[in-house]
Amino acid sequence: MFKKVLVANRGEIALRVIRACRELGVATVAVHSTADAESLHVRFADEAICIGPPQSRDSYLNVRALLSAADVTGADAIHPGYGFLSENAEFAEMVTGMNLKFIGPRPEMIRLMGNKVAAREAAEQAGLPLLPGARGKLKDSEEAERIAEEVGYPVILKAAAGGGGRGMKICRDRGQIRQLFDTASNEALAAFGDGSMYLERYVEEPRHIELQIVADEHGQVIHLGERECSVQRRHQKMIEEAPSPAVTPALRREMGEVALSAMRRIGYNNVGTIEFLMDEKGRYYFMEMNTRIQVEHPVTEQVYGLDLLREQIRLAAGEPLERTQESVVPHAHAIEFRVNAEDPVTFAPSPGKITGYHQPGGYGVRVDTMAYEQYKVQPYYDSLVAKLVITGATREIALQRAARALHEYVIEGIKTNIPFHKRVLAHAGFAGGQYDTRIVDQILNPPAPVEAPKTSAAG
Repeated sequence: MFKKVLVANRGEIALRVIRACRELGVATVAVHSTADAESLHVRFADEAICIGPPQSRDSYLNVRALLSAADVTGADAIHPGYGFLSENAEFAEMVTGMNLKFIGPRPEMIRLMGNKVAAREAAEQAGLPLLPGARGKLKDSEEAERIAEEVGYPVILKAAAGGGGRGMKICRDRGQIRQLFDTASNEALAAFGDGSMYLERYVEEPRHIELQIVADEHGQVIHLGERECSVQRRHQKMIEEAPSPAVTPALRREMGEVALSAMRRIGYNNVGTIEFLMDEKGRYYFMEMNTRIQVEHPVTEQVYGLDLLREQIRLAAGEPLERTQESVVPHAHAIEFRVNAEDPVTFAPSPGKITGYHQPGGYGVRVDTMAYEQYKVQPYYDSLVAKLVITGATREIALQRAARALHEYVIEGIKTNIPFHKRVLAHAGFAGGQYDTRIVDQILNPPAPVEAPKTSAAG
């Protein structure tokens, strides 16, 4: 096992890694920007070192500062958390080049899955089902038009090098392709430094389903079931739950077997998530793979009883998996609400000082957060303040408990999206488990009521 882990991240995920390390008897080093000097991850780590000013590029994305911090503190491993450098193959290579352990997949796995076109090709060769579309990067908008005609409209243009909704455009007819191709490519170039695009058929009523993978260094790999991630705004997830209301035990076994076969073929290691798109007929298609711990990992932990951060650290240290696939059985239902510092109506960011804070508690309620009263939510980083994770013996109990917990959650001084989460819970489609990725738009833009036909009065 490692002696000391440097946590190359901030906020609640840094705190989560520090807690897992402490339980394993591993010392930790927190890094922080000048803006995060009072953050809880700094307080609870064994050591802390400032790596730069508030802007991410000068601190949490400053590779030289991070590696120097690891060197001067004597760390023997680096955990990247999620975001920032967690899926940067070059950073992982630099870490291993310094004879440190990168707590995550091997650099070649990160590189393979980091480019969406290469990932699609690898997934197809490994036997994962794909949506019809381009089998490589598109040369230009003319090629996009030709392939779109073959696939059939609507289609979706996607950035080869990125995700999170940037560089992504839906095209419903030939006339849109040229303009949207250029717009999406420019967005991708600005966001990822690579304007390459690919194209695939667009599913009108999709559900976003992802499968949690865990693999050791000895060839053993298991999956921990699926998560439903369809509640999203502009391709950014807001609420996740496990198991998915749309996935039957038989479908779970089938998806799991296909995924495990693919992971064995490519030799995947550590944790990762395979993301699928499911259509209205229950057919599923590979979208991408995230080679890191996910923001929504707590719902899987609550359902399957496995600490994914602890396991991730153990696996990176060369220890074998603690679980077998036969022992992986869902024993509860969990729902995660991402509590963001944002206006619940306009979704504009709402940074500032938290002047009053009371988080919910009680049976089945978990809150992963770095927030406290007088904590200042910084404008420089992601707006995530907390993850409210609700667990119940059944989905119905989890929904009831969630309504109670959201009612109890008090955050004053800034705006949060808690009121919007309450609207989602009240939506009939979500309550019944009959929803897809259009649900947020349906809540924000409900259809106009149909007027009853006028009847003439009898004369």
